[in-house]
Amino acid sequence: MSESTVLHRLQDGVMIITFNRPEVLNALDFPTTEAFVQAIQVCKADDDVHAVIITGAGFGFCAGGDMKALWKYIQRGGTASQYLRDLTALLHRATTDLCLIEKPVIAAINGVASGAGMSFAAACDLRLAGESARFKQAFTSIGLTPDSGWTTLVPQIIGLAKASELLLLDPVLDAKQALGLGLVHEVVQDDKLAERSQEVAIRLAKGPRTALGGAKSLLNAALLPMLVSQLERERQRIIIQAESEEFIERLTAFVKKCRPYREGVRDARHEENHSI
Repeated sequence: MSESTVLHRLQDGVMIITFNRPEVLNALDFPTTEAFVQAIQVCKADDDVHAVIITGAGFGFCAGGDMKALWKYIQRGGTASQYLRDLTALLHRATTDLCLIEKPVIAAINGVASGAGMSFAAACDLRLAGESARFKQAFTSIGLTPDSGWTTLVPQIIGLAKASELLLLDPVLDAKQALGLGLVHEVVQDDKLAERSQEVAIRLAKGPRTALGGAKSLLNAALLPMLVSQLERERQRIIIQAESEEFIERLTAFVKKCRPYREGVRDARHEENHSI
């Protein structure tokens, strides 16, 4: 039996959820996204879970939607719009659940966080990054519009002006730049990230549970109605954009390994990214 694409284990009251597709920088296909949604539900239902860490195996946190999986779907006769209609339903469920769960959630960001992976990081309550972490919104460079709450969550964190810059110019942010923007709360050495994340999570897990959960709920109370509405807007827009000529052209170039717009994301040590 093959290993699950999402792993979760409970340790000292902390559930550690790990995206487990390191060969594609933990890109999100249907099985992975479904498993992620299920893992969040386990955290919500289990009273032994007092805090949550989300991280990725290998050199990536989460590189967003798996474009090679989408390409294969199209080659089998499907359409990009149908694929993204179904996938975003799952992605958006995950984003909403991360905000709704009344337990602290920490993103331990190792390597690339792009596309929906960047959205998921933004949906967490605290974000710790390793020194090699890299952030890229990625949607617009491949001819798509954002999903998974990016257009609500990221501007809330870094401000509208900087979010506009990321959407229009799509730069790659290193960990130090992300810290300067407030996108992450702390940067540590790569080999210390797991230890530091666990340390913070255990501190939270030992804290006053209902007070922390209630405080998170109050923080998100004003945001959630806007987030839910914006998630639906994002979903409808990306479905339309998926049928555009510019997206199909850029997807084809991406799959055929001709993607100048990806420059800056790949580290020569790492496997080639298969996603946005």
